[in-house]
Amino acid sequence: MKILLPFDGSASALDALHFVIRLGSDGLNISVVLANVQEPASLYELVVAHDPQVIEKVSAAAGTNTLKPAQVLLDGAGISYETEVATGDPAHTLVDILENYGCDMVVMGASGTSTLRSALLGSVSNELLHAAGVPVMIVKGVAQASTDVAP
Repeated sequence: MKILLPFDGSASALDALHFVIRLGSDGLNISVVLANVQEPASLYELVVAHDPQVIEKVSAAAGTNTLKPAQVLLDGAGISYETEVATGDPAHTLVDILENYGCDMVVMGASGTSTLRSALLGSVSNELLHAAGVPVMIVKGVAQASTDVAP
């Protein structure tokens, strides 16, 4: 099973990574597409840099650097993976990556935003739930799960 694992270095992304590693250690035959999506350059950045290629190189380097901790953990767990660093709207870009790599599933961390904020702004996980043609699993971290429990 090929799993798309969006990774931005956040605690929730690490929770999803640990969940995927647990799936592999429990005997599921998996491979991972480790993806990082960088935001497009702002107008200000384009004006100041004078060279769009410089911004592209910096963005690609930032994405590659963000993926390194996840790569170390996947290597340690013996799970095979491919990496993809892209630029664009995160949800749409992740759907493109999902389709290009032929992934069977998406596993990602919960963003932890409130219901109101999520409704107003929209979240990457919510957009992927609706746009992806494969199952999307949202992994809720331990800290998030404990705050959701009623006293």
